[in-house]
Amino acid sequence: MAHVIRGMAAGLLAGCAASWAMNQFQQLRPQTTPQPTGGGGNEAKSQSEDNQKGLHQSNDADENATVKTAQRLSRKLFEHDLSEPEKKLAGPAVHYAYGSVVGALYGGLSELLPITAAGLGLPFGFALWLLGDEIAVPALGLGKHPKEYAPEVHADALAAHFMYGATTDLLRRVLRHVV
Repeated sequence: MAHVIRGMAAGLLAGCAASWAMNQFQQLRPQTTPQPTGGGGNEAKSQSEDNQKGLHQSNDADENATVKTAQRLSRKLFEHDLSEPEKKLAGPAVHYAYGSVVGALYGGLSELLPITAAGLGLPFGFALWLLGDEIAVPALGLGKHPKEYAPEVHADALAAHFMYGATTDLLRRVLRHVV
């Protein structure tokens, strides 16, 4: 049991650091997407702007899924709507908390079932992208249906989750020898 707890601790730290790496990776991608063909000018601009927002974002004041989650938690727990400065802090806090928790789960599971760590975290990143971005985010009303995004938006999100998975796995392996 102690080895599972140490694995979870290593995964938690690795997941938090990987969340930061994922954010940095996402900032490297180009901020423009090709204009869709056909349709009117305003419609094409709106579609392009939606695609630039990314998979986690919706039309509700450009809030992404992490900000929406923070807002829901704040309303539920504190009966308080977040101000704009609070949203700027709460969105990343939710992202880092989520990345840390799933990293801890991955670290513990890797101790129990070592096959989980096969593929240097890429299957883990893929699973998070598929279950999180493609299924949970739209199902929970935190973003639009996946069909409403251009393929390059999905590819960018998948690449970012591969970055997260690989970083989590590599750091977990190193930290596991420390904790």
